[in-house]
Amino acid sequence: MQQYHNQTQAQSRMYVCDDTSKTPGKLMIPTKGYTMAQNFEKKDRSWSVTSDIPTDLSIQVEDITFNVHKYAVLSKSGYIGRVDLHPANSDYRNDAKLDNFPGGAATFEVVLKFCYGLPLELSPNNVAPLRCASELLEMTEEFEEGNLISKTEAFLTFIVLASWRDSIMVLKTCENLSPWAENLQIVRRCCDSISGKAFQDKRSVGELNDDITWWFDDVANLRIDHFVRIIAALKSKGTKPEIIGLCIKHYAEKWLPGMEEEVLGQREHWFGSGELQLSIVSGRIQEAPISQSKEQKIIIESLVSILPPQKEAVSCKFLLWMLKMAMMYSITPALISELEKRAGLVLLDATVQDLLIFSYDSRDQGKPISSPEKKTMYNTDTVQRIVEYFLMHEQENQNFENLEVSKLLDNYLAEIATDPNLTISTFQALAEALPENARICHDGLYRAIDIYMKTHPSLQEHDRKRLCKVMSCQKLSFDACMHIAQNDRLPLKTVIQVLFSEQAKMRVAMQSKEQVENVAECEGEESWLSAKKEINTLKTELEKVKEQMLELQRDYSELQREYEKLINKQHSTSSWMLGLRKIINAASFNGKVEADSGEQKKISQRRQSNLGRRQSIS
Repeated sequence: MQQYHNQTQAQSRMYVCDDTSKTPGKLMIPTKGYTMAQNFEKKDRSWSVTSDIPTDLSIQVEDITFNVHKYAVLSKSGYIGRVDLHPANSDYRNDAKLDNFPGGAATFEVVLKFCYGLPLELSPNNVAPLRCASELLEMTEEFEEGNLISKTEAFLTFIVLASWRDSIMVLKTCENLSPWAENLQIVRRCCDSISGKAFQDKRSVGELNDDITWWFDDVANLRIDHFVRIIAALKSKGTKPEIIGLCIKHYAEKWLPGMEEEVLGQREHWFGSGELQLSIVSGRIQEAPISQSKEQKIIIESLVSILPPQKEAVSCKFLLWMLKMAMMYSITPALISELEKRAGLVLLDATVQDLLIFSYDSRDQGKPISSPEKKTMYNTDTVQRIVEYFLMHEQENQNFENLEVSKLLDNYLAEIATDPNLTISTFQALAEALPENARICHDGLYRAIDIYMKTHPSLQEHDRKRLCKVMSCQKLSFDACMHIAQNDRLPLKTVIQVLFSEQAKMRVAMQSKEQVENVAECEGEESWLSAKKEINTLKTELEKVKEQMLELQRDYSELQREYEKLINKQHSTSSWMLGLRKIINAASFNGKVEADSGEQKKISQRRQSNLGRRQSIS
């Protein structure tokens, strides 16, 4: 072999390549060898060397056949000398085939030109495939000083890794060079270089504003496995979790359906079916093949697995969006559970729109439910688990002072109440998920119940009663009570309970005003004027209360007439209901009369007392 190598070196001195010009953005490296090639020709699927000496070796890479001189390749490659050559039709030719060659036919062409002594043009776009190809072909210093391995390795070490842009470009080319790029540590070295330069950006999240960190866009263009490597390296260097969270969010927004478009797409495709998956690109709803859905599933699972554990790393909106994507593409249940727990920790930052997670068939990932008569539109089980995680966290920290979650849940109930397939049990379970002290006012809960009854007009009377038991009449505002008094969708018993409750509130208010008046009577002469002013104010308020009682009385009278019509139809009257009506009438009218007479009597007594005090003083 060595004798043959020396012989070919001597023969190759026929032609000398003296072109050492440089191309912008590339590095032209002249070689020491000489070439026998006069020209290189491409025709169809063939690549040939024009020379006075006929070629004697055919090498097939992909679908291209390279006709070359055997000694030109053997002079720099140890691998070709060990390839099992197959005799061709000619007595002077041999055939070889290189499967899965790094970089394909384009890279092999550059290698052949290097073997023929032409200057080597190295750039960030070709250095990685050339480095892998040279490793496969065993182009070491044993065959020639300054062989292809040493040249590409030097370019990587001293040129590429010193530059952010070049490292990104090389890492992109490595996506199609597995496993060679991994085994040669090209990927690891590029990721370390990129993460090291990104870590030098010491700006805080508040300083970013609308100016996204300069390296976000570049790393977002990388394949997901390389992106994960960079994030892992940034974590190990101590990068702030907020910065890592923003970077992950930026990557997700580039490769996954948009937040707003995703909700629109789910609504329009909820009843859809077929072999294609839902995908949204550039704000337009499109259908993507199954292969693309698998790729997006891998992206979602990878991004969830690298989320920083800190609570402040990502927003609740982003977590719930990722949860929707996770449900849509049926990712690993453990990762879905992790997202639910994370969302529960920051539930107070969520909106109703964030919580609207559509139901999907787990047997066919990404496809909306195609049987609306049996399934609900929204995935309420997931929301209930999120609420439970929130309550567990609040109880552990003994910090259940913020009642905003009740407003959020009541608004969510009002939204999902429009689903015709939502069962009473599901609605009731969500409404009762919060403890009793979480709601000061039940107006929002009543609104959700009313919407549910309006959407489900065929509900039986016992179902309506069961639904109304969820809310407390004592925690309803006066406006809500007035609305209930005129709402014919509610059970009659619930309406009566609400009227009784409101009447009791008014009596308590009147009693408190009487106590204030008694205190005013005990005041001395010097405070008489201020007490008189206060009494006048109380009189005005009392008049308002009387008007409200009259309005309630009119509503109650209307209910009595409706009830009597119902009794006449049934030809029977319940004795306890008649007694109840008498009690209500007596309480309503007697309370009103007693309030009027008591007020006038007290005012008269105060006037006489004040007059007596003035006479005694005089």
